[in-house]
Amino acid sequence: MEAIAILILVIALVGVALVATVTGLVVTRRRKPAPLPDTHTDVLGTPVEDGAEPVELSSPPATLEPEAPEAPVEPETAPAPTLERPESTASRLQRLRQRLAGSQGALGRGLLALLSRDRLDEDTWESIEDTLLTADIGVGPTQELVDRLRTRMRVDGADASQAREVLREELLALVDPSMDRRLQVSGEDGRPGVVLVVGVNGAGKTTTVGKIARILVAEDRSVVLGAADTFRAAAVEQLATWGERVGVDVVRGPEGTDPASVAFEAVKQGASECADTVIVDTAGRLQNKAGLMDELGKVKRVIEKQAPVTEVLLVLDATTGQNGMIQARVFSEVVDVTGIVLTKLDGSAKGGIVVAVQRELGVPVKLVGLGEGPDDLAPFDSGAFVDALLG
Repeated sequence: MEAIAILILVIALVGVALVATVTGLVVTRRRKPAPLPDTHTDVLGTPVEDGAEPVELSSPPATLEPEAPEAPVEPETAPAPTLERPESTASRLQRLRQRLAGSQGALGRGLLALLSRDRLDEDTWESIEDTLLTADIGVGPTQELVDRLRTRMRVDGADASQAREVLREELLALVDPSMDRRLQVSGEDGRPGVVLVVGVNGAGKTTTVGKIARILVAEDRSVVLGAADTFRAAAVEQLATWGERVGVDVVRGPEGTDPASVAFEAVKQGASECADTVIVDTAGRLQNKAGLMDELGKVKRVIEKQAPVTEVLLVLDATTGQNGMIQARVFSEVVDVTGIVLTKLDGSAKGGIVVAVQRELGVPVKLVGLGEGPDDLAPFDSGAFVDALLG
């Protein structure tokens, strides 16, 4: 019996051992870590397994709002140009004195040096005469001035200390302060004054028209400009620019239009707007005197169907000297010139041209140009001019 009991105990122990072994293997197999899957990342950096369906990212549905009605689109308008305020006449005259003193003082200084010599012999008087001729005063006025200086210095007994005053008085008499230098820019019977501006191309004619307009605007006058130099497109555009800067209307026509028709329309508009002054720029061709006479004559006749021409200004380049006298003579034969505008009197111009051109035409210098600035045009003042000559 004992042997059977022992056998049963051994069998039971072996069975328990077998069960424990099998159980351990199962537990061990379950604890082995699973292999890592093969992965990659999407555009946001989130891992995604191979073969997995990509996740579609969708933004949350936007809340739909009712569309606002579109505002009406207004057409773009160019900003209004800023109008310039031209300088007053007093300011221009002050600058006239300053610039003339700088550019023309050599003539007066040279004459004073000669007249202040202790002995005024024939050589000295010849030198005085040469100095005046070099200054473009002209032969006739030069001889007249020398004769009067001789009388004052010799017969009247003026000495060197009085030379400056004697010279000033005689130069002033030569320039002739008695001439009426006022611009005739006013009309009668409610019609505008009409200023006809003539001269060769290159003398500064169109620029002068624009500068005269500035002088009148500074005096609170209403102005209309007529661009009747229709054969030069650049002249028309230039005049339009001058007008825009001070708020002045410019009447113009297509290139090659009959100048008389443009002048007619300018005066017509000036009359309808009750403007104070109409300024008409004209062509400046000088190659054919007969053609020039016909054209300017026609312009003037057509204008005067509506209003009389109150001023005819001849623009001359002061630097041309005695050559400008030829131009002056031709234009004076074509139209009734009433006043002269001398441009470019600063720099290389010789002041004696003022005397020469007045003697040639018998009309006064009314305006002088002294630079390139928009307000470098001033009424001519005899006293200021002579003082500038004497430094």
